[in-house]
Amino acid sequence: MKTAFRIAFRHLGFKHQGSFTSFASIAAVIGLGLGVCALVLTVSVLNGFEDTISRKIAGLDGHIRTQHFLFKPVDPYQTKLDSILTNQTTSYSSLAYIQEAAMVRKGQRAEGILIEGFDGNNLPNSITKMMRKGSPKLEKGRAVIGQALAHILKVDVEDKLVLVDMKSMMTISSGQRLKQVTIGGIYKSGLQEYDQSVVYLSLGDAQELFQYGNKISGYSISLENGKEAAIISEKIEETLGYPYYSLTWKEKHRTLFNWLNLQKWPILIIFGMIALVGIVNIVSALFMIVLEKIRTIGTLKSMGMNKKTIRRIFLIKGVLIGSIGSLLGLALALVLAAIQINFKPLSISEEIYFMRYVPVLLDWSMIGIIVLCGLIFSILAALWPTHRAAMVEPAIALRYE
Repeated sequence: MKTAFRIAFRHLGFKHQGSFTSFASIAAVIGLGLGVCALVLTVSVLNGFEDTISRKIAGLDGHIRTQHFLFKPVDPYQTKLDSILTNQTTSYSSLAYIQEAAMVRKGQRAEGILIEGFDGNNLPNSITKMMRKGSPKLEKGRAVIGQALAHILKVDVEDKLVLVDMKSMMTISSGQRLKQVTIGGIYKSGLQEYDQSVVYLSLGDAQELFQYGNKISGYSISLENGKEAAIISEKIEETLGYPYYSLTWKEKHRTLFNWLNLQKWPILIIFGMIALVGIVNIVSALFMIVLEKIRTIGTLKSMGMNKKTIRRIFLIKGVLIGSIGSLLGLALALVLAAIQINFKPLSISEEIYFMRYVPVLLDWSMIGIIVLCGLIFSILAALWPTHRAAMVEPAIALRYE
């Protein structure tokens, strides 16, 4: 085995710079390395996009929302909800909320908005991290609005706004329900849909504006492990029963996440073709080595080396090329990923992509699969040249010696 390994390493040409064997071997290693690097970076960027969008949406909506099937106001049921959630494996936090359509006015400017009233003294921590100006405190008579909406209305912190209940505008019998509030803070999530249309109030102010009394729309639940949201949501819905139902953040934004999944596979297939080119290079490189070393193979066989050992030599070559190429590709991908994570040289339009920089999230299980596949396909690519090398006849190989 040691002899086969030593011969295989010498035949790769790393110690014989300038030979065609050396060029073919290095080209095969570089080709596979670039393919592995492209795949690792592609998977990491796709995971980064999905994770960033998921965290932003879950931060704004919570992982699960429970409400009336017909969106009607309901009496608080915190105790019943806690009895369900405390039996789950992940920790959680829940807030009562009110969600209703409204209109905001500032002078002659008016915009349709969605008001969310939250129970508690402050906005959820995930939204608090998005604050750009002012305070996240949900004080009576104060509102927190998005930066895009503030730009449209040309307002700033401490300016006054008038909120109008949209339902009251659609009925002639009752007058319009109005409420004047002061802008207490401005947030920016990067999601235009929220920054331009969602205004946060205290639960008391929202109940007063929409005449809810002591009722609420439902509960927003945030989980420590968002992956359990679907299971917990189903459990909540089964336990509470009709007319209550629960919705995860991925179900609410099903179209967006379906689009992300749809984009993922074509991109992976396209960049996988680069790795396939690297595999083809391995076949070509090993064939070139066989042709260049055919006399050496004939000499070894004439000295008594059997076909099994010859096969082992060229199989080791394929493993070496696959291992070196995959590891170099992985190392290059990790370096480039680290540069983007720490220094963020690649920026993108936040209005289009919901984030300012290209996100990178390393999924070590997927990276391991990519590297392992690179090694396996390298071995498979070496089988044909290995068979051809083993079938070389000494008499033919040494005919002109």
